[in-house]
Amino acid sequence: MMRKPIVGVNADYRGPKTDSPAYCYLSAGYCDSLAKAGAIPVVIPITEDEEDLSRTLDLLDGMVMIGGSDLDPRKDGFMLHPSVRLLDRRREEFDRRLMREVVARRMPIFGIGVGMQLLNVTLGGNLFLHIPEDAPRALPHCDPTDPSHRHALEVEMGTVMERVYGEGEIRVNSMHHMAVDEVAPGLKVSARCPDGIIEAIESDTEDWFVLGTQFHPEDQSASALDLRIFEEFVAGVMGRTVEMRMVA
Repeated sequence: MMRKPIVGVNADYRGPKTDSPAYCYLSAGYCDSLAKAGAIPVVIPITEDEEDLSRTLDLLDGMVMIGGSDLDPRKDGFMLHPSVRLLDRRREEFDRRLMREVVARRMPIFGIGVGMQLLNVTLGGNLFLHIPEDAPRALPHCDPTDPSHRHALEVEMGTVMERVYGEGEIRVNSMHHMAVDEVAPGLKVSARCPDGIIEAIESDTEDWFVLGTQFHPEDQSASALDLRIFEEFVAGVMGRTVEMRMVA
């Protein structure tokens, strides 16, 4: 029987306040979804030691990069838009180092929300900073009064998203105002909203398993079918693990 793969999950971070200490924390949905899909999730706390990070990644078979607030567009050569709600600086700096290392190792990776956006910019793509301005004809992709806000999804044939959802009407949760604009080299679009906004990406080569979803399949507002995305990711991680053992 094949051993379960070990998948890292980065943690969110909240800085210290006058009445509380700093926290590293994580929505349970990420770990619960990975466990249900057959993986062993391991939360990766923020560290500033490069050697510690490298050693940690040596122990992992794959990586999930979680959602959260917004990336600082100034770090990618763009101006700061007034709608941007920045990630904590400490988390963003760590996430960018972590993503660069994961990409350099070509580890199987699943980016969710801002995790998908970071994957795209790390590989050379860019982002819409505010959908209502950058794509004014787009549907609403965020309803602050309804955390379960959903919109339709159109999948591309021959992709992981097609294996997950098949044909028919699909609706996914939507909680974002930034989005992927130009897709990075080495990636391709696997699902869009009917308005054209990119909702999922994946690798366009067979030698590196990469997934990204703008929506949140781990969230309590997700459908039971969304868990299949984690199952596909874990299957991709296991396939890579088998290949590495054969090479060794």
